[in-house]
Amino acid sequence: MESLVKQETQPKPRLIVRLGVFLASHHILFSVICCSAGIFALLLLPSLAKNTYLSENALIPGSATPLFSTEDAIEANRFMKGIEAAYGDSIGGIDMAKFIAQQIEELGAEVCYHKFLPHSKHFHPLKFFTSMAIQPNGTDTNFGINTVGIIRAPRGDGKEAIVLVTPYNSQSVHSNELLSLALGFSVFSLLSRAAWLSKDIVWLSADSQFGEYAAVSAWLKQYHNPVFRSHSVILDTKIHGADHIYDGNAEKAEFEAFKRAGTMATALIFKVGETRRYGDRDSVTMYAEASNGQMPNLDLLNVVHYLAVHRQGFRVNIATFSSLLSSAWLRVIAEFFHTLGTVLRKLNPDWKLDIAVPDYVEGTANLASSIYNQAIGVPTGSHGAFRDYQVDAVSLEFTPTFNFRNENAKSLFLLRGGRLVEGVVRSVNNLLEKFHQSFFLYFLTSPSKFISVGVYMIPFALLLAPLPIVAAALADSSKTMKKLAEKSIGDSKTNGSADFPQSKGGSWKWLQAAKVLLVIQLWAVLVSLLPYYITQIPNATPIQSSVIWTIISIIILIALYVMSGSPYSAIVEWKLLKATMITSISIGLGLMSIINFATVQLGALIMIPMCLFSRPLKERSGMNFLPRAILLASNITLVVVGFPPAALLIMKGLSKGSWTLDIGEFWVCMEFLWEWSSATYLYLFLVHLPCWLLCIHVLLHPCSQSEWKMKQE
Repeated sequence: MESLVKQETQPKPRLIVRLGVFLASHHILFSVICCSAGIFALLLLPSLAKNTYLSENALIPGSATPLFSTEDAIEANRFMKGIEAAYGDSIGGIDMAKFIAQQIEELGAEVCYHKFLPHSKHFHPLKFFTSMAIQPNGTDTNFGINTVGIIRAPRGDGKEAIVLVTPYNSQSVHSNELLSLALGFSVFSLLSRAAWLSKDIVWLSADSQFGEYAAVSAWLKQYHNPVFRSHSVILDTKIHGADHIYDGNAEKAEFEAFKRAGTMATALIFKVGETRRYGDRDSVTMYAEASNGQMPNLDLLNVVHYLAVHRQGFRVNIATFSSLLSSAWLRVIAEFFHTLGTVLRKLNPDWKLDIAVPDYVEGTANLASSIYNQAIGVPTGSHGAFRDYQVDAVSLEFTPTFNFRNENAKSLFLLRGGRLVEGVVRSVNNLLEKFHQSFFLYFLTSPSKFISVGVYMIPFALLLAPLPIVAAALADSSKTMKKLAEKSIGDSKTNGSADFPQSKGGSWKWLQAAKVLLVIQLWAVLVSLLPYYITQIPNATPIQSSVIWTIISIIILIALYVMSGSPYSAIVEWKLLKATMITSISIGLGLMSIINFATVQLGALIMIPMCLFSRPLKERSGMNFLPRAILLASNITLVVVGFPPAALLIMKGLSKGSWTLDIGEFWVCMEFLWEWSSATYLYLFLVHLPCWLLCIHVLLHPCSQSEWKMKQE
């Protein structure tokens, strides 16, 4: 009677506690449902994309009549012929820079030169997130010269500026680069006469002989972080060939003086690409991805797209995975979602998910490219240098369909291109503050459709949801096994038998699993630092570097196990080891999502199923042959796919359509990541690799007979 009274007086656990207990008791089914739903939601993203729209009303693109006329196009042609002649007489590209400067001076604008040296890219662990340019690598005859023109706004106070960038290779100028310079100069000439400017205009003719990014990055570094050198370190007047750029003290002072405008409001990088022999009209390709998944404000892309399509008649493109456009399996998925959307729309007309099959295939190819370019963490153009200083920027690459010798078509192209750039400048000029209204976190499925952060987080959240539930279930199961072991030991002592070993460590047994995790994390840190020393080896090929990296990594792992003990010497329960692994991957994914969400999204597709469904190969789970065979095959498949070189092969196959990979290519890829200070490098070696190795430990765990007997009990 008293026991019944006590049971009635005991408070019931809260609903959330009971729900957690219920999910933990069915964690396998819950994991399967969540992982399936996460993958399904990820495939559904192209159907959920929204049309882009302008959030900032002050932009009002296309509201003013363009001032860029045929006279400006004629002036651009005249400039193009003049700079072509200057290139023929140029000494190391200096005469070209001098010609551009003279043309800017004739407009009444300010002009200056910016000399920079090429920089070697070296991996240094203490300077990982600093600028990629670590130390100069130039000589007295190996330097670049940027030409900078500045228009002071007649209606402004000099506190803000709009930057226009036109890259060209001064050592090997092609017709398309000359056309790019002519387009930039004609727009700059028009803006020098504009009475409506309220922001300064900076035109940077970037010498891209060492790369577009290097030229722009060097100028931006000097612009925002000026370097005041002593007289003994000044190189401007000692460089061979630099004396040809000026005559007299006035021009010498102009060369050495670095001029600035106001705070950069936005930047527009534009260039003309090679002629495309097919297509009915000229196109513009937008590149927006910056370092570590950063993107410009979506309003900037919307302005460019609206003016290019609806005002100047360009076809606007974004980067895509062309190999997916002809994929048969993707078309099958598209057919399924089209049928599903049609059925859902009949049930509710507001559910507009019945996207056409070609649109789904193209949207998926564009979405995959957008996620990949953000996840890789490397800028897709020189606009990435601006984003490092929190300046919204976008790169435009014009692709004409005419021959450059066709003067009429060239003039028409200059007219349309000039009006496009003028329209973007007009819209940004209207802003009273920086871009802030629209999205900064988004994926693009087409130039006019996007997926916002509130939508693309759903698949990741579904994949992440089972992790704490499974970790709690494994920890609770380990406690249950401990109680059964203690009971079995007591029974065995009573019966005089010793079938079960005594449990060592008690409630502190999880420390053994934590010790294994710490050892593996320490190994991963050491492996990530090895390239700093391997790059010191002279004349080492990528294959040799990869082999050295692999051998030293294995030696370090063995040495750590010798010093700390084998992960199986203390008979660490595999459930505790798996719970520790899940906890580690949860923390790693959570931290990495703050830096680069796209990297975490791709990593979760591989790592989370591998963590959730990994079980020891020697475990007697009591399952039938078919389920056990399926689980075994899925474990081995996920471990192979989760190996970093295998994951690289999959990404290369999807992006480039090539399914071949040699051992040296992995080194080249990792070198590419650390040269650009990509946080994806840290994710691969501090989150992905330790989790993969822990999964190997779980799969190879030597489950004892006593554990099987306790489970039967």
